[in-house]
Amino acid sequence: MIHTFIVSFRFTWICTKRRPYTSKVRGTKLFLKENLKQHIKIHTGEMSYMCEICSAAFSLKGEKPYKCEICDATFPHKGTLQEHLRIHTGEKPYKCEICDAAFSQKGALQQHLRIHTGEKPYKCEICSAAFSRKGALQQHLRIHTGEKPYKCEICDATFSQKGTLQEHLRIHTGEKPYKCEICDAAFSQKGALQQHLRIHTGKKPYKCEICDATFSHKGNLQEHLRIHTGEKPYKCEICDAAFSRKGVLQQHIRIHTGEKPYKCEICDAAFSQKCLLQRHIIIHTGVKPYNCGICDAAFALNSDLKTHMRIHTGEKPYKCEICDTAFSWKCTLKRHRIIHTGVKTYTCDICDADFSLKSSLQQHKQIHTGVKPYKCGVCNAAFSRKGGLQIHKRIHTGEKLYKCDICGAAFGRKGHLQRHARIHTGEKPYKCGICDAAFSQKDALKNHSRKHTGETPYECDICNAAFSRQGVLQQHIRMHTADP
Repeated sequence: MIHTFIVSFRFTWICTKRRPYTSKVRGTKLFLKENLKQHIKIHTGEMSYMCEICSAAFSLKGEKPYKCEICDATFPHKGTLQEHLRIHTGEKPYKCEICDAAFSQKGALQQHLRIHTGEKPYKCEICSAAFSRKGALQQHLRIHTGEKPYKCEICDATFSQKGTLQEHLRIHTGEKPYKCEICDAAFSQKGALQQHLRIHTGKKPYKCEICDATFSHKGNLQEHLRIHTGEKPYKCEICDAAFSRKGVLQQHIRIHTGEKPYKCEICDAAFSQKCLLQRHIIIHTGVKPYNCGICDAAFALNSDLKTHMRIHTGEKPYKCEICDTAFSWKCTLKRHRIIHTGVKTYTCDICDADFSLKSSLQQHKQIHTGVKPYKCGVCNAAFSRKGGLQIHKRIHTGEKLYKCDICGAAFGRKGHLQRHARIHTGEKPYKCGICDAAFSQKDALKNHSRKHTGETPYECDICNAAFSRQGVLQQHIRMHTADP
């Protein structure tokens, strides 16, 4: 027969200050004889068991006579084994009266209740941070001590929390246990899934206190705040350009390296940015729903139509902060800025000419090779640059995209419109260095300069007479061709 000792409520209250697990007989607490002896040591401070190596002393011997028949785990107390068995049975007898959450252990319920009460009894003595769980405080203290006891056996990375190590291991295993029930996307971390779900729900809990913009991720809000602060912590080591976002820096670096990791599976075209590839893929569908109301050009993307309209309007919203040069396209401004840095990382291996942009080097090399890959389908004219072919085609189509706002005159090339505009403005930017004569066109200055130099490059094939201007030569030739 098992002998028990009856401990009165008075003794129980002094010891625990809590309501004990009581028997149904007269509200008493029952202890097994051995358990009572162990319990009394808490109050007496008796340390009966000593470590033979370091002499550390303990009140309990540390034996674990109670074994789980399912997983072989062992425990020092029968009650602890009983709590453990609930892991296998799924039993959760301790229920929260506020939110109906259920737990397998009474201590877990007590911890949970602090969520509702806001109680945080465990305080950090260094920074006064408070926590509802003792374990959370212990984890927090590692921030101050720098202790990282959990080590990855694959790459030797260390972590302050066991859970962080477990998440890290999924990098090596590729495990993604957290799955989205809407689109089947999978994630290695629960937090990543929670962030992803906001794409479907549209929830944006993070709000900017300056402009009221809202974001689904805290990191996006932090990046956004740099718009207001002007902070640009990410700097390019090649040209000293600075950016507020790490991803934008990575995209920028590809300008210098020429890297284009995003490849089209249909035509092998490559791009430095994923969004550019996505836009490009639409081209293969052949659908062009966006039409220009001025010249009937059609585009697959609305953004391309907006960009195209700047050809007609002359709008140049992107301005260089250094030289005030304006551009119609943002990408052109970005490329232009590199010119001001003076960095020329691309060198021609034939003539040692240096260039700031890889594309400029590629165009330059065609001078040496004579390659003209862009051919006109109408007259077989060939060009070394795609832009040259596009301008040439307007000769055949009669297309004149550039219109004068003053008199309505139209031109096929932008440069011709700029020259024409000087008729209205009276601007004469080309000045003679000898006599102060000024001209609105560069060719007019060249013709004028020959008066000073005496140069006569235009010769008559019939009588060898020479002239400084082509127009005068043409008048002269009529003398030979005129009927007698």
